[in-house]
Amino acid sequence: MTRNMTRNKATETSTGTSAGVDWDAASATFDDEPDHGLRDPVVREAWAARLEAWLPRRACDVLDLGCGTGSLSLLAAERGHRVTGVDLSPAMIELARAKLAGRDAVFLVGDAAAPPVGEQRFDVVLVRHLLWALPDPGRALRHWRGLLRPGGRLVLVEGVWGTTSPLGIPADRLAALLAPLAGDVRVERLSDDARLWGREVDDERYAVVAVG
Repeated sequence: MTRNMTRNKATETSTGTSAGVDWDAASATFDDEPDHGLRDPVVREAWAARLEAWLPRRACDVLDLGCGTGSLSLLAAERGHRVTGVDLSPAMIELARAKLAGRDAVFLVGDAAAPPVGEQRFDVVLVRHLLWALPDPGRALRHWRGLLRPGGRLVLVEGVWGTTSPLGIPADRLAALLAPLAGDVRVERLSDDARLWGREVDDERYAVVAVG
């Protein structure tokens, strides 16, 4: 993963600025990354197939945290799911709203670590490339777990990027954090599927699905 693909919400402000990056300004080119915009049909189909496997088959309520421009939200909505997306960048949220216009989807500007959804509960909390950057991943996971209905699931796509100064959260650590929160924790390695990224990668990329 390139550095511009990792969005540090831990230090982001209400104007969408984080880690020296103004994500409102970056929103105009955010979808240029193959796994952001999913403009390549091969990349899009690869993510669609993964989501189909990770999400329930029946129509359900999905909370997409750190949703960016809404590409994964759109894939979920296309499969009949009702989507709520949350991102701190107003510009990202506007793009997501436009991308999903006419779909059963709502997008909110807010902190993904503590999303502004009130008492609403969900069948799935979907998070991609966000958890590793939070100051207290365990606390975020506990909060997200509390947003799930009974039998709900967390779908977390994470990784460890770079070799000199690696950034990320290893799969083993994330699985350990989830163990007290879920009865079933499954790790799925993603590094060997170049279709997801639009190129070959050699770093650690994975998804964790935690249920119950």
